[in-house]
Amino acid sequence: MEQVIDFLLKYYSYLIIPFISGFVGWFTNVIALKMTFYPLEYIGIRPFGWQGIIPSKATKMAQISVDLMTTKLVSVSDVFTNLDAQRVEEEISPAIKTLAKQITNEVMEAQAPILWKSLPQNSKNKIIAIIEEELPEVIKNLMEDLKVNIEDILDLKSLAISALLEDKALINRIFLSVGNKEFKFIERSGFYFGFLFGLVQAIVFYLYNPWWVLVLFGILVGYATNFLALHLIFRPLYPKKFLGITFQGIFLKRQETVAGEYAHIIKTQILTIERIFDFTLRGPKHDRFSDLSKYHTDKLIDSVVEKSGSLSNIINIDKKIKYIKNIAHYRFLEELPIAMRFVYPYASKVVDVENLLSSKMAALSKPEFEAFLRPVFKEDEMKLIIVGAALGGIAALLQYLIFFL
Repeated sequence: MEQVIDFLLKYYSYLIIPFISGFVGWFTNVIALKMTFYPLEYIGIRPFGWQGIIPSKATKMAQISVDLMTTKLVSVSDVFTNLDAQRVEEEISPAIKTLAKQITNEVMEAQAPILWKSLPQNSKNKIIAIIEEELPEVIKNLMEDLKVNIEDILDLKSLAISALLEDKALINRIFLSVGNKEFKFIERSGFYFGFLFGLVQAIVFYLYNPWWVLVLFGILVGYATNFLALHLIFRPLYPKKFLGITFQGIFLKRQETVAGEYAHIIKTQILTIERIFDFTLRGPKHDRFSDLSKYHTDKLIDSVVEKSGSLSNIINIDKKIKYIKNIAHYRFLEELPIAMRFVYPYASKVVDVENLLSSKMAALSKPEFEAFLRPVFKEDEMKLIIVGAALGGIAALLQYLIFFL
């Protein structure tokens, strides 16, 4: 027993090297991952400071992640294909009556305030009743035309990118969620690889022990642990057997699970029903929706004028009709997004973005699936590996100063 104790006391500084090397491997991998995602904003005085790789390239990362989604997984027509125009009209009906009365009063008070005020209530009610009767059909026809022209109106890519750029942390949450197990593997593997390298390091340093040997191995440990961890997440793409054991990149093995996690995040935080409708009605291509709705509201006004002699009696309709149509359309566009909220519960059931994304992502080829998460690392993969090497070298130098001087 005494001999064992004497041996441990004599060589503890060498015996501890694999454990320190394992710690260094784990620590450098953890730091490299943290530096990938944090901080969200630049900290320091340029050029001496740091911002997480993903937040620092939020626009580019958003484009990378959205490109796959909009080119391979979901299209604009997929989003609206199951919406039934008749059902939308039924769901929005409670808001239509209020909207009809409100807009009618505002238009007439703007174009013929005195005459509208003096008009008998029965005549007013008749005009409003006609609009209430016609407006649901306008909504139905507008929705049918919207489905036909949706590719020209809703820019799904812009919607997703704008959502990601509004909140830099959202991009982080997506990758941290779907790659959670892979990132845990990177952290743990740092210790395992570091420990194995440390065994070799201890033997070499025992036989040949100038200070720079320990530091050199520290650099190699930091470099190699990061390199191997990143590589094993994505390689091999397809299952390969070695010594009876099947190997495959751990991200690729979890394709179906990752697809489900990704689809859930996209549905609940990016392609939400609220965002989809808001972007359709008020997004970058809102002018195209405006033209479409103008056609239908103009038809509505013409129908009301034709069916109601009261309007022609109280105002010079030919001179006023252009202004009436413009005001009515402007107010319709203002109020429609609010009224459409009645449609959200129904739309949430039929616009099945989550299952659509999940099934299509699970069916991607291995190279296509790899392209989803790999760009996060590939963009600055070497930078992360170099950071790991530098931290490994510093840790090894401290180890030498503490245990061998």
